Amino acid sequence: MTTGSPTPGVTRSAHEIARAVRNGDESALSVLQEHLEAIGSIDGEVHAFITLLDDQARSDAAEVDRRVAAGEDPGPLAGVPVALKDNLCTSGVPTTCASHILGSWRPPYDATVVERVRAAGAVIVGKTNMDEFAMGSSTETSAFGPTCNPLDLSRVPGGSSGGSAAAVAAGMVPLALGSDTGGSVRQPAAYCGVVGVKPTYGAVSRYGLVAFASSLDQVGPIARSVADAALLLDVIGGHDALDSTSLDRPPSRYAESLCLLDAGGHAPGEELVAGLHVGIVEELVAGADPLVARSVRAAAESLASYGATVDDVSIPELAYGLPAYYLIAPAEASSNLARYDGVRYGSRVDGPDVEAMNRATRAAGFGDEVKRRIMLGTYALSAGYYDAYYGKAQRVRTLIIDAFSAAYQRFDVLLGATAPTTAFPMGAKVDDPLSMYLSDVCTVPSSLAGHPAISVPFGRAEDGLPAGVQVLAPALGESVMLKVAAAVEAAGASIAPEPK
Repeated sequence: MTTGSPTPGVTRSAHEIARAVRNGDESALSVLQEHLEAIGSIDGEVHAFITLLDDQARSDAAEVDRRVAAGEDPGPLAGVPVALKDNLCTSGVPTTCASHILGSWRPPYDATVVERVRAAGAVIVGKTNMDEFAMGSSTETSAFGPTCNPLDLSRVPGGSSGGSAAAVAAGMVPLALGSDTGGSVRQPAAYCGVVGVKPTYGAVSRYGLVAFASSLDQVGPIARSVADAALLLDVIGGHDALDSTSLDRPPSRYAESLCLLDAGGHAPGEELVAGLHVGIVEELVAGADPLVARSVRAAAESLASYGATVDDVSIPELAYGLPAYYLIAPAEASSNLARYDGVRYGSRVDGPDVEAMNRATRAAGFGDEVKRRIMLGTYALSAGYYDAYYGKAQRVRTLIIDAFSAAYQRFDVLLGATAPTTAFPMGAKVDDPLSMYLSDVCTVPSSLAGHPAISVPFGRAEDGLPAGVQVLAPALGESVMLKVAAAVEAAGASIAPEPK
């Protein structure tokens, strides 16, 4: 494997593809074939996919073409190839969560977001690699081997949705779905130079998403532009009666409200952000690498030039986000993963009795990081320690929510780094859990609060790798968040790479 980047794949946007297919200018089958060829030529080096669905994808693409020929509208994602993180249930298709313990488990149903993507006319091409059970920040804990960053094969793509981010960045698909518990959509998007969205908690159904930490998990889009991310968010969002945490609100129309649905391009920055108040969060910049911090400041200056009012703001409570998260998330994981016992589904290692079988199954089926978090979470929930650890972490979570609320009294959106560094080398942190966890320091606060956030690439650092700028908004503030993100993106497109 070389340390260079593989040959770029398909670069057309989801908007362009859907428009061409809906108008009959191009067939969904030809679009699919173009992307399958890109996967075939690139993924041997990148390893973004665990499972490819060539035959099913061809059948679905043919159905899209049949509907177009019959004068029907297949939907806003007509013929657009989409990849799914492998913790989203797909009927009859292996859903492994990148873990040996699930083996080749085939769910009997589709996740709600999968149903909605198909109903919108998209063509699902495969399931992407990830950190095992979404526990990781580099996609190195997968039981199927790591994914490489397509911008530099010697670097990680981030995690846990690293396969989805790498597939989009490499041009293997224009759109992908990931899941974000503490930053698992936004951080790999930053490392791979693409756009990643964590929606408001409850804005997108979790039904059929294999649970990691139920009070934090959210499904989110990964795309090469804010326009495409908004389009996919419109498709997957909205109330779902099958998810008790789903918000009872109508589907969004973010792409249309941004005037991006038909144009498929960038709206002028002045039209997007003039008159808005933007706060640069000191705690989300101060600890970042100077090259990343510089990108955040440059993005803020661009927003100011477009007519936004930009000021610094300190939210000191955010400093407690990481320790609170790494008590709450493992505690919920230890409960959610108790179901993997070798009895109901997945792999089994036999033993002389049930206890021995459970122990042997979990020892063989789970990787080191999953075991580490189960033990941490079980300890935090145990008698005598619950109040000192889990209970206190939940109180800190409330403090963070209150602190954000106070900040949003002054600002429409907040700005910060997505990750404190650019993509780090493969293997650099895999044996240092604390260092790995620090990769999430900028993303966990909005996850704890249940607020939306988006990562947008803005220029490149001296190492040639992209830096991610994070735009944060209050609950259900996706509309203004996406407008600011589109302005950041438009400004970033004009920034020349810094010399290596």
